[in-house]
Amino acid sequence: MGRNKIRGGMSLLQPNPQATDDAALGEELTKGSTHLIWAGAIAAVLVSAAIAIYVIAGQKPPAATGSIDQVWIHPQHSETSGFDANGAPMPKEVYNQIYVFGHARIHNESKLPLFLHRITTNTTVADGPHTSYAAMGADYDRIFVAYPAMPVPHGPALSPDTTIASGQTVEGTFVCAFKLTKEQWDAHKDLDFNFSFQYQPDLKLTPQAAIIIDR
Repeated sequence: MGRNKIRGGMSLLQPNPQATDDAALGEELTKGSTHLIWAGAIAAVLVSAAIAIYVIAGQKPPAATGSIDQVWIHPQHSETSGFDANGAPMPKEVYNQIYVFGHARIHNESKLPLFLHRITTNTTVADGPHTSYAAMGADYDRIFVAYPAMPVPHGPALSPDTTIASGQTVEGTFVCAFKLTKEQWDAHKDLDFNFSFQYQPDLKLTPQAAIIIDR
């Protein structure tokens, strides 16, 4: 008895190769889209974190804080004697200066020492901005020797070569001089003080108390 061969049909239980390929392709595309979504989300999180770190780093506490507790302004008019060292007559020379004394308090907020290496006084008059460097401690003391009638308290100097330990507060008086007349100074527009440290940002301060002007 022979066997009949069935040709030309396909069992419903046998998968369609084309349908299987299409389904697999759709699944791969879906997986690829999911991967792209996750990659985009992770990238967004990383960018947000980088921006947050940048902002936080940019807002770190200053290395130093401080205040200008008192300011004295003294116009100094000076003339030479009109004689040289041998007693011979010579033309007199006239000097007009404005001495600016400031009493400052500086606190080291950092965990490392601060090296103060420059103090400047800044003002703007009719011909533009003027800047004067503060005298070193020894020169500050010599001013009171040269001008014993200087109407400013002769307290301890705050010298531009001061080292401030971590957490330490230093205070003292510094002096700057401008080659200006009293009339020029009276027309000044602003006044501030700049403290420069090695390897750290400058500290800019403005007076916190009334300015005492010697008339």
